[in-house]
Amino acid sequence: MDIRIGAYGVILHEDTILLAHWREYGHSGWTLPGGGIDPGEDPADAAVREILEETGYTAELEGLLGIHSFVAQPENRLTPGATEALHGLRIIYRARITGGELTYEVGGSTDRAAWHPLSEIPNLNRVSLVDVALAML
Repeated sequence: MDIRIGAYGVILHEDTILLAHWREYGHSGWTLPGGGIDPGEDPADAAVREILEETGYTAELEGLLGIHSFVAQPENRLTPGATEALHGLRIIYRARITGGELTYEVGGSTDRAAWHPLSEIPNLNRVSLVDVALAML
């Protein structure tokens, strides 16, 4: 079984949430800024790094919201040709912007970032992680 651990930030401002637009393997959707933890990297550091890479903003973590665990069987994985199940652990933090300006990641798994009104989330093409995180608030 493959294991993937990721760290993500929920960043709210007034009635909006900051999301990154993910696109890989022919799939896409809005997601939380964040991603995989590098070997030996602290999850909190990974979340701050990923937020900067995907949005252009520097961020400070305000606390742990929760950890989401899931298992995807090989036929349900997005990676083409996967033969092993995937156990995913997603560490979700509450974060706030401390600086920077909105920019788009180049050459990564996301292609843009934007603030979205919370009222529009139900109609937004999004990955399940967004709903998981909002339920933790």
